[in-house]
Amino acid sequence: MLTTSHRVAPGLLSWPAWQTLRTADRVVCADGAHPQLPYLREAGIRVEESSPTAEDLVTDCAGGHTVVVVATGEGEPALTDGLARLAGSGRVEMPELELLPASYDLPGARLLDLIQVMDRIRRECPWSSRQTHKGLTKYGIEEAYELVEAIEDGDRDELREELGDVLLQVVFHARIAEEDEDAPFSIDDVAATIVTKLIHRHPHVFGDATATTPEEVKAHWLRTKAVEKRRESVTDGIPLHQPGLALAAKLASRARSAGLDVPLPAADGIGYDLLALAARAEADGIDPEAALRAAARVYRDAIRERENRERQNREPENREREK
Repeated sequence: MLTTSHRVAPGLLSWPAWQTLRTADRVVCADGAHPQLPYLREAGIRVEESSPTAEDLVTDCAGGHTVVVVATGEGEPALTDGLARLAGSGRVEMPELELLPASYDLPGARLLDLIQVMDRIRRECPWSSRQTHKGLTKYGIEEAYELVEAIEDGDRDELREELGDVLLQVVFHARIAEEDEDAPFSIDDVAATIVTKLIHRHPHVFGDATATTPEEVKAHWLRTKAVEKRRESVTDGIPLHQPGLALAAKLASRARSAGLDVPLPAADGIGYDLLALAARAEADGIDPEAALRAAARVYRDAIRERENRERQNREPENREREK
């Protein structure tokens, strides 16, 4: 039984598959519209459009003959079940049965399925077909925060799901971008851009540069990024709409990485106090946002514990009222 992947271009089969097809006594396929058939016939392989039973195949294989069944997309459950029953009966001399994968899914192949599903949803779903980049913005932010929560909670199942939700945002925006009349681009363009960027910013991996520590890698990255973006300041490119603690830490990190000794503003107010705390955290290698979230969770648990105690204390009073 010859199986193929719909995620690999038809006709791109393994060498063992072609050898088996060329030497087979009979090749059959139940689906006359199977995408592999034109390529097999072009290669001189005679394919019969038929659905033989398990008994038919056993008979045809008598005397050492070889029959290749080109499996359909759904597989051949009726045929395989029939062969299993014959083999289990003990009354039939069975030929050698082999499952021969003619093409395999490459890593990342399911991304092609995601793109196809997204394309259909964009065309046929009343809600998705009307979405814009701007309209999806809030969902991107929400999904990013849910991913952070899954990472910090250590929930592997939740992490896998949230990564998928973030990936959906990327594919959705790329699909919308295809429809732009002035400057369209596709998910392939998005992938090509990040691939080029990664290769260029990792000269110690893809080039002749050397880097043996994370600090040296970061220095390579920042130097290359500065040249690419033609930035005049180390603060260029820092999104000012990100959470305040993260923004303060990022500014402190950029200044420190550039060797700039810039004193913090000497002013009174909670904002300046938080700025100093964020800068201190960054210097100590601590993410101030993560640290604050961890402390907030402890505070949340304390609030819930107090609420539970209050409810327990009120229960005797409630029972007395009911009496």
